[in-house]
Amino acid sequence: MGTDKKRKKYERQFKEDAVNLVINGDRSVSEVARDLGIDSNTLYRWKRELTEGGTEAFPGKGRLGPQEEELRRLRRELEQAKEDREILKKALAYFSKSGK
Repeated sequence: MGTDKKRKKYERQFKEDAVNLVINGDRSVSEVARDLGIDSNTLYRWKRELTEGGTEAFPGKGRLGPQEEELRRLRRELEQAKEDREILKKALAYFSKSGK
């Protein structure tokens, strides 16, 4: 049977501080992770996200990064354009039948 294990959530500041301990300190990722009680793979991932994302790293629950937000907006626009096209196709078919 599966266990109902919940994922632990960490605040942005905690993640940044943990990564800074590795970057600015003389300790390894494994040491810092053990001291903080987190998995070393998690700390490696946080380090990569902070390095690649900069100030946009760790957007938090429900908040998207700028690229994800743009993608979401474009998908909404595409869906709206598809709906508009279908309405226009139906209108064209209706008026071309009634005009004869």
